[in-house]
Amino acid sequence: MLARVPDTDPLWQRRFRAPIVGFPTWSSHAPDRLVYASSESGIYQLHAWDRATGERRQITSEPVGLIAGEVTPDGEWVVWHRDTTGDESGVWVAAPFAGGPSEPFVEGLPVAWDGGLSIGRQRIAAAMSDRDGFDLYVAEGGGAARKLAHSEESIELGGAGAMVAGTDQGALSADETLLCIEHSEHGDQIHPSLRVVDAKTGATIADLRDEGLALCAFAWSPIPGDQRLMIGHERRGERMPAIWDIATGEVADLPIPWDRFTEVADWWPDASAVLLFELRDGRDYLHRLELATGAITPLPVEPGSMTGARVRPDGAIWYRLQRGEHPGVVFEIGHDAPILAPPRPAPPGRPYLPWTYANPHGQRVQGWRIEPEAPKPWPTLMLIHGGPTSVDLDAWSPQVQAIVDMGFQVAMLNYRGSIGFGAAWRDALIGNIGWPEVEDIIAGHDDLLANHGADGARSAIAGWSWGGYLTLLMQGMHPGRFIAGVAGVPVADYVSAYADESPLLQAYDRALLGGEPADVPQLMRERSPIEYVDRVTAPLLITAGENDSRCPLPQILNYVERLKARNHPHELYLFGTGHSSFDIDERIRQLGVVLDFLARTVPGVERLAGVKPWQPVEAPAPA
Repeated sequence: MLARVPDTDPLWQRRFRAPIVGFPTWSSHAPDRLVYASSESGIYQLHAWDRATGERRQITSEPVGLIAGEVTPDGEWVVWHRDTTGDESGVWVAAPFAGGPSEPFVEGLPVAWDGGLSIGRQRIAAAMSDRDGFDLYVAEGGGAARKLAHSEESIELGGAGAMVAGTDQGALSADETLLCIEHSEHGDQIHPSLRVVDAKTGATIADLRDEGLALCAFAWSPIPGDQRLMIGHERRGERMPAIWDIATGEVADLPIPWDRFTEVADWWPDASAVLLFELRDGRDYLHRLELATGAITPLPVEPGSMTGARVRPDGAIWYRLQRGEHPGVVFEIGHDAPILAPPRPAPPGRPYLPWTYANPHGQRVQGWRIEPEAPKPWPTLMLIHGGPTSVDLDAWSPQVQAIVDMGFQVAMLNYRGSIGFGAAWRDALIGNIGWPEVEDIIAGHDDLLANHGADGARSAIAGWSWGGYLTLLMQGMHPGRFIAGVAGVPVADYVSAYADESPLLQAYDRALLGGEPADVPQLMRERSPIEYVDRVTAPLLITAGENDSRCPLPQILNYVERLKARNHPHELYLFGTGHSSFDIDERIRQLGVVLDFLARTVPGVERLAGVKPWQPVEAPAPA
């Protein structure tokens, strides 16, 4: 059912309530049976779309919501990872594509954190993790899952972390005899290695490792018996594609004339060519590469960023494009009319303006600015992305547009640690967290003051997750720089956070820090926000999820207790799920709290219609 949006709702709320549709998944064996996520019911759920009949229906009604699901190769079942609390652990379930109740997908898979699922016609593979470590499971012929491997370090299915949609079986080869995993048994989750195993026995068939560099798997050849696997390496550039031929052991680079972040989004069905996805300064581009000749043909796409791209069985190319001005729409290359669009358009936003400047080391930092309609100088909000291995794109954000509506200039930057600017840029934080990003933020703010109309007396900072961490660190290290801060689901007390994180996040932190927090006490004293909490002067708004397994609640409460002890002006907003919410009403409540806080703490900004004062909660005592 499409959630009703009254025309009288404030503009910022109508942008949030306008439905979002994701990029669909399908099987080459049943390509007209598609599954996609949509917020049209008011909470993100999975929807089925039968192109043969035109029928669409909502499949899931998960109370926490969800944004990803799969369709089985025969098109008969929709599969998803059920998380009932928001902590991201759960169990795999399935429901009929035609409608009906859900049931456990595979007997024997535990309730655990998801490391990837690969569904073949005869075999299913899953990577799962819990407090005892990381496990690889396989089920065959409709039978129960059995454990193939266990590791104390991370195991994920190959292709599970790709930015764009992969091919049908994912980590399983087309004939389902081989299975590719990404692992960090060498102790470095930031630079995983690849292993191909016998999908039946788990016996190792081939290993590939680049010391100190990351490897990733994109997609197997779609031809049964063809043992070529498209992979990404960092010997030249970031995620540069190559073909790993398991039969011969040969690794051959694709002849790509650039060294920017590139992925193989898909193969053509006859394995004659691959679809390349290129990330360049926060916008995405598609190319066709002929494997026989190496010829690369740019494909005609509009400027923006993509959250999916794939080749259909008939050779058509679908992609999902979004921009700062509007949410994502699914197009077929060569056609102007969308293939899949939201049932109701969103009120448009203001465009993202490319922005570059130099940090103190003379390095180029790329980002975006969104200007308000008001005359300069502008109150300015520096909005810091999470990750840290993420990237700010030319992408739709009702949150950004609402803050611009208040009269703010919003500035976003891809600090050292962001992806898309080379492996060295991304890895600059290893053993050196916090300070490089803070340097880049300060340099960006200085550039805004000098060249882009920012008002230094009305500048604030905000961020979520790692961006929340940097917000707190900035306010403690440089307390006179910003007059207010919003730290959403932050890392506030790194030592305490590590103890309660999910196993995969703990593995990532060990690689990022150089060990557990206890192994690097000086780094923790220098780079954990709680070490600077007594220096914070500006008012803070902090949000936290009660079941967050990425930035857990107890460590945030530790920080809040320190603020309370010195009567620092701060506000705490708690919500009942995990790291983020998929419920649109809850997202609107959270943004309303942020807009209210900014209206009260930054002089001269407009209080938007529908933004009401709220009463901060009394923080529970830390456990």
